[in-house]
Amino acid sequence: MDNLPASQTVLEVRGLRTAHVGPVDFRLLAGEICRLSGESGAGKTLLLRALADLDPNEGEVILDGIERARIAPTDWRRQVAYLAAEPLWWEERVGLHFSTDCDDSRLKALGFEPEVRNWEVERLSSGERQRLALIRLLENRPRVLLLDEPTANLDPANSRKVERMVREYVSDHGACALWVSHDPIQRQRLGGRSLVMEAGRMREDTP
Repeated sequence: MDNLPASQTVLEVRGLRTAHVGPVDFRLLAGEICRLSGESGAGKTLLLRALADLDPNEGEVILDGIERARIAPTDWRRQVAYLAAEPLWWEERVGLHFSTDCDDSRLKALGFEPEVRNWEVERLSSGERQRLALIRLLENRPRVLLLDEPTANLDPANSRKVERMVREYVSDHGACALWVSHDPIQRQRLGGRSLVMEAGRMREDTP
């Protein structure tokens, strides 16, 4: 997993280790969506949380050539952005989680009208929360998307809308994504490299 062109590297990981994961070494390239699979408990979520520096970890993580230690934690988490399978919402209304100039086109692309900003979070279904959380994440213009089953609660049509949005964002911004998915059909649609977690270790999935 280390024979990729360094000039295209957005995220480089060297010897990343937590209590239950690692050591892990890999790179994500500009414009790439890399699929991550593995059995439940293999360490996929723990890996994503470590990359976002949400849990204690050791090793080198480098974003666009800059070591993580040289970037403020809040800035790092905006740039290396983690989308949990069940995103957190801390305000009463949807719109309070977005900037005032939130892009209406993204809302519409995922099936919402601008009025959704006035909705109470309590009325949102789990699938609506997932889609809106993705839009909220993209507002920060992250360089890396760490997506933990972002379509787990969505029907096929909405899953494809999310896939399209992520693909377009990654392509348009020269960003990259590490996408956890248990759906083999979705992984086929996403294409690209496939990585597998097994007992906290990572390997490349070869046909």
